[in-house]
Amino acid sequence: MSHSYQRALSIKQQTVDWRRQFHRYPELSFAENRTSAFIADRLREFGLEVETGVGKTGVVGLLRGEPDRPCIMLRFDMDALPLSEQNQVDYCSQEQGRMHACGHDAHMAIGLSVAKLLSESPEKPRSTIKFVFQPAEEIGLGAKAMIADGVLENPQLDFALGVHVWNERPIGWVGASSGAVMAGSDVFSLRITGKGGHGAAPHQSTDPIVAAAQVINSLQTIVSRNVDPLDQAVVSLGSIHGGEAKNIIPEEVQIGGTLRFYNETTQQLLHRRINEIVNGTLAAMNCKGDFVLNQSTKPVINDSALTLRAIKAFQSLSLGLTIDTNYRTLISEDMAYFLNMVPGVFLFVGCGSLDQDKRFPHHHGCFNIDEECMTIAVAFLLEMVEELDHGTV
Repeated sequence: MSHSYQRALSIKQQTVDWRRQFHRYPELSFAENRTSAFIADRLREFGLEVETGVGKTGVVGLLRGEPDRPCIMLRFDMDALPLSEQNQVDYCSQEQGRMHACGHDAHMAIGLSVAKLLSESPEKPRSTIKFVFQPAEEIGLGAKAMIADGVLENPQLDFALGVHVWNERPIGWVGASSGAVMAGSDVFSLRITGKGGHGAAPHQSTDPIVAAAQVINSLQTIVSRNVDPLDQAVVSLGSIHGGEAKNIIPEEVQIGGTLRFYNETTQQLLHRRINEIVNGTLAAMNCKGDFVLNQSTKPVINDSALTLRAIKAFQSLSLGLTIDTNYRTLISEDMAYFLNMVPGVFLFVGCGSLDQDKRFPHHHGCFNIDEECMTIAVAFLLEMVEELDHGTV
């Protein structure tokens, strides 16, 4: 058992208590006021330099080191989801229709635990550690807001680290892969306008429902017929709305969805093909379209050299962890914006129950974690800070 893990164990109950406190009082994106105040108070207690209101509700705590040493950012997201909790636990959400169902409660507890341990250590890091508690990850806007408010500066960052507890994998598993590990995503919406009329006389109308069906079917061929089979991408339709009565052809139909990809070349291919399909299909169906395509999140890309050091840090914990160096997911994360500007890594720590029947996916009302995952994550970040503090990449 490593020294870092022993230190993490020494604060385990406090970590659990903090996580459950956050879980009881979840707050939505850019409304994390109670949460950020609690975090700021704890960081001040630890003796850190604290700045609030960064990116609206974000909090930054600075454990200042020597001026000629690197500055290492540790990032933790704070926001909850607009979801009703279904768990029957004594720390269940006290806020109707809000729930920490993605592990951000655990992330904040991990962050406070690392801050407490590093600040109270008789041998503090020589490097400066910048603890970044970020709002609004769930809507993909928090990282950009904090960057706009200067979080990457004063002092300027050299490395960026983040962890995500991951319920798709059981406790004892960790994901540490280089390159693209989480997908970029774009969102699109399309309003198809035809000519409404009586269901008995479709020849007197221009049917937007049929046009929408053609568009949807054609969009599903983009990945299978245009994207390199050795690459990965997803086109998903998540909403369709049109019509109010069974015997009336409506005037318009609205559809919406997402595109997911790992690189800019594939992103541009998806953009080109979806535009061609929408324009060509609607012209053939004699309908008009109002198509909007917006970038949501960039891919999360891990620095290869830092990934190797992260693997070494996991191994140094001597916990017999299963270290997966080929894991990636098409889910998106706005940690991408930090890693687009600063060398860094974003790692996964398995938090799922060993009992598969008790394991529910992220964003589910029964989502919960094996809280031992937090001790592993705290130990890893301590080990990684020490690794970076004693050298350069």
